Amino acid sequence: MTTKRNFPDLNPDAIAGTRDTLHTYSLVMGEYLAAYRRRRKHWWHSSLRPCLEGLTTGVIHAQIDFELELNLRHSQLRARTWNGADLREELHGQPATVLAQNIGDFLSTNGLDRALIPQNASPVEEANSAYSAEVAGTLESAWHAVNACMQEFRAGIREETSPVQLWPHHFDLALMWLPGEKIPDQDPDDEENADKQMNFGFTLGDAGIPEPYFYVTAHPLPVAFSKLPLPKGTTWHTEGFSGAVLPYRSLLQNSDPGGYLLELWNALLSAGRKHMLTKTI
Repeated sequence: MTTKRNFPDLNPDAIAGTRDTLHTYSLVMGEYLAAYRRRRKHWWHSSLRPCLEGLTTGVIHAQIDFELELNLRHSQLRARTWNGADLREELHGQPATVLAQNIGDFLSTNGLDRALIPQNASPVEEANSAYSAEVAGTLESAWHAVNACMQEFRAGIREETSPVQLWPHHFDLALMWLPGEKIPDQDPDDEENADKQMNFGFTLGDAGIPEPYFYVTAHPLPVAFSKLPLPKGTTWHTEGFSGAVLPYRSLLQNSDPGGYLLELWNALLSAGRKHMLTKTI
């Protein structure tokens, strides 16, 4: 059953500073995943997961077992270990280098070999005065609503899917559909290029499209996709990448934004099954 979700207003200019700061913090967290998680296909080991109040690495098993959480509701970075040690770093726009140093100090004090702590987990050296705890809470509310819709969409898919995950490098929340077919003439061991796939995602804005938006892409891209009828508000995008794009502001014009998203995603998934596969699933 579809539950109506609260999608808050997101002003692109008002959220930019906070979004960019949180992006750098997520990169710090992602470095720990890349360093300690065993590799999974499509780099799923290096992505963050939505949690009740923000984003989490989940439990990382190393010399000590620990977890990093970006809590947007309370504007904190939390690091905790299996043996009960707990770090709560208040977020105020401090440089990611400072956050990375404090996490490293905490983990090394509690048993993680300092030599094994990621050295690249420090992407930005300057504070961001535009950071706002209130905006961070609003972004968490938006992610919460989008994640709930993605989880409902995922539950209805009978083929393999990725987890709903936040990619630190692009700072987008995404779900991948994998029907199981390979692309001809590609190395089957190179899953990124060989696996037929569709990606359903949401980003808070980037260099190509500076406002929050949803996207749906396919690999390989069927010629028929650009001719598909799309519902009001969603358009076909070709600059930088090819795919269906729905601006977040357009979504809010619907009386039931969550219902609109599910209908859009299911329609495009059906088109993927029709045009991308050589056999009927």
